Amino acid sequence: MKIATDYRHIQLDEKGRAIISDSTMKVSELIMSRIAYGWSAEEMHFQYPFLAMSQIHSALAYYWDHKSEMDAAIDADFQSAEEMRIRVGETSFGSRLKALGLNK
Repeated sequence: MKIATDYRHIQLDEKGRAIISDSTMKVSELIMSRIAYGWSAEEMHFQYPFLAMSQIHSALAYYWDHKSEMDAAIDADFQSAEEMRIRVGETSFGSRLKALGLNK
């Protein structure tokens, strides 16, 4: 069940995460691509053509209005992924890439 917000194109899922309406993309995923690649709204639209510009701008507005809690959630997701990566260790594929000098 999704919950409406004051942002026309943003809903909260059952865990309270902001989701872009009519998609499965979390606002945090869109923001992470902005942080990682420095993409403008127009570039995000090019990269995610299934999102309308209005959805992208609504997601950006939601992020800026909830920046501290969204940044904390993004950091927590990153820490969780990093812990899993350490727990799993190096894969055989990763070992081969390292042997070829293609991975540090």
